[in-house]
Amino acid sequence: MSMYLIVNIIGVIVYLGIAFLFSKSKKTINWKSTAIVLVLNLVIAWILTSFAWGRDIVSGAAAGFNWLVQVAYKGIVFALPNWVTPQFGGTAKSMNFVTSSLLPILLIVPMFDILTYIGFLPWVIKWIGRGLSAITGQPKFESFFSVEMMFLGNTEALAVSRLQIQSMRAERNVTLAMMSMSCITASIVGAYTQMVPGNYVLTAIPLNILNAIIVTNILNPVTVKPEEDTIAKIGGASAAEEAEMDDGKKEPFFSFLGDSILGAGRLILIIAANVIAFVALAALIDKLLGLINPWLSLEHILGIIMFPFAWLMGLNVHDAFQFAQYMGTKLVTNEFVVMGKIAPTIHNVQMYGAHYQAQLTVFLTSFANFSTTGMIIGAFKGLADKESNAMISKNVGYMLLSGILVSLLSAGIVGLFVW
Repeated sequence: MSMYLIVNIIGVIVYLGIAFLFSKSKKTINWKSTAIVLVLNLVIAWILTSFAWGRDIVSGAAAGFNWLVQVAYKGIVFALPNWVTPQFGGTAKSMNFVTSSLLPILLIVPMFDILTYIGFLPWVIKWIGRGLSAITGQPKFESFFSVEMMFLGNTEALAVSRLQIQSMRAERNVTLAMMSMSCITASIVGAYTQMVPGNYVLTAIPLNILNAIIVTNILNPVTVKPEEDTIAKIGGASAAEEAEMDDGKKEPFFSFLGDSILGAGRLILIIAANVIAFVALAALIDKLLGLINPWLSLEHILGIIMFPFAWLMGLNVHDAFQFAQYMGTKLVTNEFVVMGKIAPTIHNVQMYGAHYQAQLTVFLTSFANFSTTGMIIGAFKGLADKESNAMISKNVGYMLLSGILVSLLSAGIVGLFVW
C-alpha cells in the first residue's frame, strides 16, 4: 500500500503539473488562492470519506434541489405524461435526456428570475459571494457560481445567471464554461446512487467544484479588477434591472415572467440542438476510424491515452488498464454508460478493492465528456454576446482538459484517504 500511496500522491502533483503546463498565463496564476482551495479540498475529502455527518450535509442539500426538479415534473406531466416515469406521475417506462435534464429549466429559470425580481437572489449572492471570495481569493461571482453549479447543474446555473454573463468579459465567461464541465445535476444524484456507491457520489460533488476552481485558476487565470468584481447585477435570465420600463418603472410581473419562460424555452432548444450534433459527430468519427480498423474508436484511443493517468491513481497495471478503458468510454459517451456496466459488481469491495471503487465512482460523477461541450456552447449561444461565444468555441479543448483534470484530481484526492 505504501508504494501505491506514494504513486497516488505523485499523481495528484502530476495532474496539477499538467494544468500548469497548459496554463494560458503562468505568471498571473494566483498561487495563494490555489493553495488555500487545495488544502480546503483535502480537508473536505477527509471529512466526507471518514465522517457520516459530513456526507449528510451534502446529501441534504442535494435532496433540496432534487425536490425542486421533481416539482418541475408536475408541469411536464400535465403536458407530456408519456415522457415522465410513473415515479413522478407519468406513464413512461424511462425518461429521455430532454425530459430529465432540460425541461426542468422551464421551472428553475423562472423561479430564480422571480427571486431576482423581488431582490432576494442578488442579496443572497452578494453575501455568499463575499464569504467564499474572502476564503478562496476568487472573484465574488465565480465563487458563488461554483456553489450554484454544485447542485443546479451546468446549464441551469448558466441559465439563471444570464445578466451577469452578459456583463462580464469574455475571458471570465471562458472560466465559467470550463467550470461547467465538472458539475452534475441534482435530479440525477438519486440515479447515480442506485448504480454506484452513494457515499462516494456525494463526496465527489463538492470536491469537483473545488477542483474546478483550482484547475480554472491555473489553466485560465484572469485578473479581476475591484470595479469588475461586482455582484450588483447578478441575476437570472431577466434580472430585476432588466425588468424596468423606459419610464423607470418596474415591468409588470406577468410580462416579466412571460419573457423569462420564453427565454428558458429558447435555451432548451439551443442546448438540445448542440448536444444532438456533437454526439452525432463523435459517432461519425468512430465510423470513419472503423473503416481503417474495426478495433479503432475514440473510446479505445482515449483509453490508451488515459492509461498513465489511471496508473497514477495508485493502481496496479491490470486495474489501471481497466480504469483507463472506463475513462475513455465516459469521455466519448457519458457516465451513465459506464455506471450501467459496473453496477452489478462495483459494490463488491473484494472484487474491486475500496481504493479502486472509491476512485472510479468519483471519476465518473461529473458531466465531463464530449457531449457536455455541446451543452455548454449551446447554453452560451442563448446567453452571451458574440465575443464570448467566439472565445468559448475556440477553447473547447481547454474545456475538455479542465473537465478531465478535475475528475482526475477529485478521484486522486479521494484515493489518498480510502484503501
